[in-house]
Amino acid sequence: MKETHQQENLPGVPLAKQGREVALKWAWTEASVWTERMLATLERGIKGNKWYSLIDKVWKMENLQSAVNRVVRNKSKHKPDGQRCWRYAQQKDQHLVVLQDKLRKGEYQPQPVRRVWIPKLGSKELRPLGIPPVENRVVEMAVRQVIEPIFEQTFAEHSYGFRPGRGAKDALRRVQQLLDAGQIWVVDADIKGYFDNIPQDKLLAAVAEHVSDGAVLELLRRFLKQGVMESGKGWQPTETGTLYEGSFRHCWQTST
Repeated sequence: MKETHQQENLPGVPLAKQGREVALKWAWTEASVWTERMLATLERGIKGNKWYSLIDKVWKMENLQSAVNRVVRNKSKHKPDGQRCWRYAQQKDQHLVVLQDKLRKGEYQPQPVRRVWIPKLGSKELRPLGIPPVENRVVEMAVRQVIEPIFEQTFAEHSYGFRPGRGAKDALRRVQQLLDAGQIWVVDADIKGYFDNIPQDKLLAAVAEHVSDGAVLELLRRFLKQGVMESGKGWQPTETGTLYEGSFRHCWQTST
């Protein structure tokens, strides 16, 4: 017999607002931030190709609540990392009031990421894995929900990594289309440690081509400079690269 699971409600997280009519390709965007009017502006193109006054959307309470929702989604309560995320969500009423105030005043400082080393698939080498504090994840997600659509609008059609609604199977379908069309050449290339060695000044400059809100850019700079904590070595600075995946990484990937 097919087993069914009742959806587990996240503590204190409001349901998504109804009534927003947007194109299917933007259905994934955060409704409390990207209204129909903002998405229309995004489609039409904004003057100067730069977005101003975004930080108030980052610390908007509905956006922070949605960020908590996404951070705890699919997190197991039986694993230490998931437990930390769910405890934060359960106490989010008190956490988010303080967090919002810090973001509004420009006083939020990301905490260092804990670094551990795990086996690299298909190799005897180890690769670093960053485990950020829960609140770092919430703020990063809140920022992502604000800026990701801006960069999605500029990305190449046949680019599939770190993008909403896209994945490896979409890339495979595209490859099959090209094979069916008679294309037979494949170029396979990889840059070792690519994301770990991105020049941070150039990354921020790439973001600044579309985002002119100084408070958002400063927040992103702090995330890049937050450093890591590693057992036996203590705090170490992060002078190059980015510890985070998602749209922030993809912004650099598509700007070079």
